[in-house]
Amino acid sequence: MNIVILAGGSGTRFWPLSRQTKPKQFTSIIGKRSMLECTYERFVNDYPANKIFISTTQAFKNTINKLLPQVSADNIIVEPEKRDTAAAMGYVAAHLSLQDPEEPMAFIPSDHYIFNVKRFIKLLKKAEEVIKKEGKMMDIAVVPNFPSAALGYTQIGNLHKKEDGVEIYKFLGHVEKPSFSKAKEYIQAGDYLWHANFFMWTPHAFLDAFQRYAPHIYQHLERITKALKDDDDYLVDSEYRKMQKISIDYAILEKMNKDDVLIIKGDFGWSDIGTWDVLHDQLTAEADENDNIIRGEWVGDDTTKCLIYGRENKIVATIGLDDMVVVDTEDALLICPQGRSQDVKKLVEKLEKDGKEKYL
Repeated sequence: MNIVILAGGSGTRFWPLSRQTKPKQFTSIIGKRSMLECTYERFVNDYPANKIFISTTQAFKNTINKLLPQVSADNIIVEPEKRDTAAAMGYVAAHLSLQDPEEPMAFIPSDHYIFNVKRFIKLLKKAEEVIKKEGKMMDIAVVPNFPSAALGYTQIGNLHKKEDGVEIYKFLGHVEKPSFSKAKEYIQAGDYLWHANFFMWTPHAFLDAFQRYAPHIYQHLERITKALKDDDDYLVDSEYRKMQKISIDYAILEKMNKDDVLIIKGDFGWSDIGTWDVLHDQLTAEADENDNIIRGEWVGDDTTKCLIYGRENKIVATIGLDDMVVVDTEDALLICPQGRSQDVKKLVEKLEKDGKEKYL
């Protein structure tokens, strides 16, 4: 199976640490290495180097070369421009279909945190087996532990089978980023899991799904596949830029025939590290006696349950803060209550609208 690490995202909810020129997957948020490096290293002991690909945009190619110089240029799939996950994943499928259209591939986000890597790899190997035997799209979904309007939800049905300690369920449907009240309902229902974006299928089947459920995108992918075969870079570029900007969830997953998908219940410890609130939750073991989580230089009085993310050469001082997020960078400072960091994306959009691109 080919592993495809998706590293073209913008990570706007992690502003001001995550920027257009250096999104969060290229920064060291937990530990000393970047999230991309950590993601890549999860696979090196179980998959040969020529089976591990990175999908990104031209803007980040040099950054990836610096972080992962061991990755061959042939294993970096560069999109002509950023056009969301449907175009990016379809483009990867087109590329890999020219190598082997029936070789399973797994799409892996570059900015997720996995606690039990050994268990995670076991689930991927089982998914590969099922794809080869049954031809289904496989997805790994995670048991949610709190309601979130920032994640997709997968509804599971009856147990399809349990093999080698891996539970595989029928797929009943997908809802992408519901309202917070709906997310609470899904948690209470018990048959909804977090969709963690681990899509697995063959390139041929993936392209076929585009043809059935998103023909307006497939027509361009079909031309791109031929152009890649003919080394026609101009046609690849022009066709790619015509594809709709839409996520794979909206373009394909929400429309798919339920019988074509199976869901593996993920039990390896997972977080998408999607907002500052989520990061706070992941670092609770590092909290001080007042439940503060600190990065960089800080001094405080009467400060409790805060995430303070500063720098080594500048001190952050706080008085009388409770349950807040403070993120200090060289040219931007974010202060917001815990529970509101989901709205950071709105601030980024406002900065763009107000013509303050230098802070993006």
